Amino acid sequence: MKRLFVCGVLALLGVSCAAHSAEEIKLNRKQREEAAEANTQLALAYMREGDLATARNKLERALGQYPDTATTQMAAGFLYDRLGEDDKANDHFERALKLSRNDPNVMNNYAAFLCRKGDKKQGEAYFIEAAKNPLYRTPEIAYANAGRCARADGRPKEAEQYFRQALTIKAEQVDALFEMASLYHEIGNNLQARAFLDRYTAVAPTSAASLWLGYRIERGLGDYEQAKRNADRLKRDYATSPEVTQLLEAERTSQ
Repeated sequence: MKRLFVCGVLALLGVSCAAHSAEEIKLNRKQREEAAEANTQLALAYMREGDLATARNKLERALGQYPDTATTQMAAGFLYDRLGEDDKANDHFERALKLSRNDPNVMNNYAAFLCRKGDKKQGEAYFIEAAKNPLYRTPEIAYANAGRCARADGRPKEAEQYFRQALTIKAEQVDALFEMASLYHEIGNNLQARAFLDRYTAVAPTSAASLWLGYRIERGLGDYEQAKRNADRLKRDYATSPEVTQLLEAERTSQ
């Protein structure tokens, strides 16, 4: 249905959903921009469905029709990131940022890419810039993301500061709560870790990650009964998860 809808929009613009046509070449700037937007939205729909080949075809069409929009460039960044073509992804994210005049949403997306694939400190800087932008509606998310970026870069103290900034803005920010629990467990302060994990589980659904972290925290505190309850639930509800593999290995080495 999404494809039929977007193809209908393209048909109204004189653009085929298949090959390029002579009419497409004759479109004026506004029509080319609208056609590119329609192809971009179609590409994003295919990406959500996991059809990356068709998504790539639609995005290449969009870029050929009108490449000078942040939406199309950012979509191309998402696509090439998923395809593992990091240099292309980076180029498209950079262009999206220039075209958007440092829109905080675009900045946040580029920062996430940099923290995973590129320059973590630059990604962190973009997260902070986005968080400080008065037009950005969810600065707590950007601060939490900056914290994860700093933590992945081996700077736990800076990470903690960012997580606390996120929680100052929104006390129930789930990513920051989980990361604080994990961070405190990592440094051996399991009482604080438990407190943050309790706050997390009060506002977020149980997951394999939270049960695995809870298991390790309770073991660290010497509460082996609660640790066993977490372990049993983890095995029962998330039997195929990577956390169960880690749990089984931990149980083998502790025997």
